[in-house]
Amino acid sequence: MADENTEPQVPAQAVKAATAFVAAHGAPTKAVVENIGRKGARVVLVGDDGALGDVMVPAPAAGEALVARVDGIELSEWDRETVSSTKIGAGHRRKMAARTRG
Repeated sequence: MADENTEPQVPAQAVKAATAFVAAHGAPTKAVVENIGRKGARVVLVGDDGALGDVMVPAPAAGEALVARVDGIELSEWDRETVSSTKIGAGHRRKMAARTRG
């Protein structure tokens, strides 16, 4: 049985960034925690206005703890509702396309 007093470490900068995202893009903000291996986890944020953002944390458990700590964020997954609520602007599309150009 795990010790209930042991909570994953969440970097203060991650809390600050997630809190600022919710303030800028509205609640409820959906958060999808994605394990990226040794580098930790990415918490992808989808604001109430459809904006996308992300926050890096040391581990998936830290991502879930971040979601629990910041008011206005709810844990989600890449389901139909979450995907359809995203709004990717032209600037973001150009930025993504630039990565694939030769």
